[in-house]
Amino acid sequence: MRLAIVSTLLLLCMAPAHADLHITRDYGGYVTTYKAKYERIRDRHERVIIDGICNSACTMVFGIVPMNKICVTPRASLGFHEAYYDKAFTFGIKVTSYAGTSDLMSYYPASVKDWIRRHGGLTTEMKKIKNGPELWKIVDPCPEDF
Repeated sequence: MRLAIVSTLLLLCMAPAHADLHITRDYGGYVTTYKAKYERIRDRHERVIIDGICNSACTMVFGIVPMNKICVTPRASLGFHEAYYDKAFTFGIKVTSYAGTSDLMSYYPASVKDWIRRHGGLTTEMKKIKNGPELWKIVDPCPEDF
């Protein structure tokens, strides 16, 4: 009996912990960093709760984490724009990366691509979508008890 209890406790300690990722103020960053981050979340079957700003590379969540694992709160806001080269390589000047933008778009599901297309495509200007019916066409609102 003791052996069974100890074995069960050891298994519980070794099991991966499931946690939700709460996105509240994410302005984006390097695409490769976000790919790795969201792949880990996807592989752990964790949920993503967008509870604030999710801009730029942050929005890659929609192409990597299954949509049934993502929800938005009333505070959610998404921002989309073209990808840029690292400013360290462009002497501090913002230079559009067409290959990076194409790569970014390749991750988005049809619902995101459709929204971007209806709003003139990706440009250097940030295009935002806030919580409401337009956003709910892309992702479900979070349940009350999230």
